[in-house]
Amino acid sequence: MKNFELFLSGSGIPIFYVKIGIGFVFSFLITFFSIPTIVKISRRKNLMDEPGIRSSHLREIPNLGGIAIFYSIGICASIFAYELFDLYKFLFASLIILLYVGVMDDIVVMRAYKKLVAQIIVSLLVVIGSDIRIRSLFGIFGIYELNYIVSVLFSIITFIILINAFNLIDGIDGLAGGYSIICSACFGISYYRLGEYNYPLVVLSVIIIGTVLAFLYYNLSNYRTLKIFMGDTGSMLLGFLLAFTSICFIDIFIDKNLAGVPRYHLQSAPVIAVAILILPIVDTLNVIFIRLYNKKSPFDADKNHIHHKLLKLNLTHRRSTFYIILYYLMIVGTAYYLRHIDVNLLLLVILSLGFLGAYLPDVLYRLKNKKINN
Repeated sequence: MKNFELFLSGSGIPIFYVKIGIGFVFSFLITFFSIPTIVKISRRKNLMDEPGIRSSHLREIPNLGGIAIFYSIGICASIFAYELFDLYKFLFASLIILLYVGVMDDIVVMRAYKKLVAQIIVSLLVVIGSDIRIRSLFGIFGIYELNYIVSVLFSIITFIILINAFNLIDGIDGLAGGYSIICSACFGISYYRLGEYNYPLVVLSVIIIGTVLAFLYYNLSNYRTLKIFMGDTGSMLLGFLLAFTSICFIDIFIDKNLAGVPRYHLQSAPVIAVAILILPIVDTLNVIFIRLYNKKSPFDADKNHIHHKLLKLNLTHRRSTFYIILYYLMIVGTAYYLRHIDVNLLLLVILSLGFLGAYLPDVLYRLKNKKINN
């Protein structure tokens, strides 16, 4: 790859834009041509997702789309964003562990504690082994720099929450995939604006976008023979990678006084990251609050997710996905526009808008029923 870079440098073609272009095309094509084979094998071996309590589909659908997502990201990221794997030695190992656990869960359904143990191991690898952690809260609740132990524990919890949060929003066609594209685009644009030191993270974001776009072609297909879900494999991988990119984003704005590393300052960086990931965060917190209020286990399956509420309004999967993404994209825009106000006030605004979006469908449902009854 380095010889190829030297060739391009001599030809005057900026290597970064070549990586962006080829990385996007290859990631899209690898996923696009992998999924039909996975669908065929899934149907032949009866490796299907059967409708259950939380399901919003009525037929058996293949649910191993996450294998294609891993296959594409694993190949393209290690070629076009290899700097990340040089810098973060345990990153690829973490992806392999999540692949194994995800596939096992999609095929035979693992017990929750086994998945949690695997997620803890993965989080330990990247937080301690690769030193990917939240080092400061930038004044949120008056807290600035975190000591090492608190930083490690807080970062591990963050990884685990986001891995599971993306799994929870993967309940209707296009939602987890579509929101992953939005998050990757937001982080990718931010990294691009922050300079060439962060270009490998831009390439990774573009590769994720290309991969998920190809997956969505099949996930949103009207033809039953083409349709596939990403399963726990895909949702955990995407949740992990977006947690990784969000923590890297926050870390950029901490002045580590290292030679050759540019210095940036944005006190609201953690809140911007929360705004970008607001949907899975709010959805997860919302269902946990509801389950605890009803004196149920936080791990019990139910239909209190935001996407379930929109389906109750007789919206299709596509319309529900579109409205959810549009609303929470508005929150990202609000966070960016207000990024220079007090960090605690901004966090309050973002969380308030986030929970408003979670309960707005309930209000609309009651108004609709009231109108019908009258």
